[in-house]
Amino acid sequence: METPYVAVDVDVMDRNLRAMAAGAGERGLALRPHAKTHKTVEIARRQIELGAVGLTVATVREAEIFADGGAGDIFIAYPVWPSPERARRLRALAERVALRVGIDSVESAEALARAVGPLDVLVEVDSGHHRSGVQPDGAAALTEAAAKAGHRVRGIFTFPGHGYGPGLREQAAFDEARALVDADPHAEVRSGGSTPTAALADIGPLNEIRPGVYVFNDAQQVELGTCDFGAVALTVAATVVSRTGNRAIVDAGSKILGADRLAWATGFGRLPDFPSARVVALSEHHATIEFTDAVPARGDVLRVAPNHVCAAVNLADELVVVSGGREVDRWRVAARGANT
Repeated sequence: METPYVAVDVDVMDRNLRAMAAGAGERGLALRPHAKTHKTVEIARRQIELGAVGLTVATVREAEIFADGGAGDIFIAYPVWPSPERARRLRALAERVALRVGIDSVESAEALARAVGPLDVLVEVDSGHHRSGVQPDGAAALTEAAAKAGHRVRGIFTFPGHGYGPGLREQAAFDEARALVDADPHAEVRSGGSTPTAALADIGPLNEIRPGVYVFNDAQQVELGTCDFGAVALTVAATVVSRTGNRAIVDAGSKILGADRLAWATGFGRLPDFPSARVVALSEHHATIEFTDAVPARGDVLRVAPNHVCAAVNLADELVVVSGGREVDRWRVAARGANT
């Protein structure tokens, strides 16, 4: 095959899916995986077959695509603001799936009620990531206002995104549990969980988790200690096109790997087959890799794990599905670019 292309080892992916489903089930947690990572109908179906109660998505368009693909229970974990066209689409979605929408202000609750009508909503609580969400002590007032506007408030949710840093997972999981207890310990749904914190989810404060990256994992998860290279299911196949000294240049750049690199990351990606190598520079169509041992030859095909798999998937039209080193299928990235 011509490189670069995005490959998914379906056997590794299935192990990841089964492990998360089993772990959630053993602890009595509902699993509602975030589909913005894989954006692929075939994977969503596998997650639901393994016991997921539904899907989490980030946009109305993602919800529409997965509803078209057969998902019947969808949570838009985002404080959606209803433009006239978006309101029409939300009404249409609510007529064909069990739909829940996130809110984090009285204004958004009232705007949704005016534009769409009564919805099932979850109140977003800020547990330390400081993105969207009300402070825990403001959840009760927002719940009351949403109910007054006509919505059915099904519970609360949070995202412990501040766990994306070395040594921060435990604190983020603790903050998540504390915020949900402070907001409403008796809420019907108490939803949280990211891939780094899913294994640490505190049963009781939480009864639902929404991890996304776990389906594939990536270089960030390896460096955070969430998984090892054996659990990285998605890599970009790239060919060595040039080499100098201890460096090799491959034909996969930021337009397929994504450009994400958090301050603590050791490079722009990692190579599962060369754990000590580092991607030290990234251009649009080049990645510069430094090796500590022998440098691969020109023409060799290498596997590169992106730093942030969600961004990499959104750059691909399709995923090449492999098993035992052989291509067995191709899956369209159906929700690529579904940002509205």
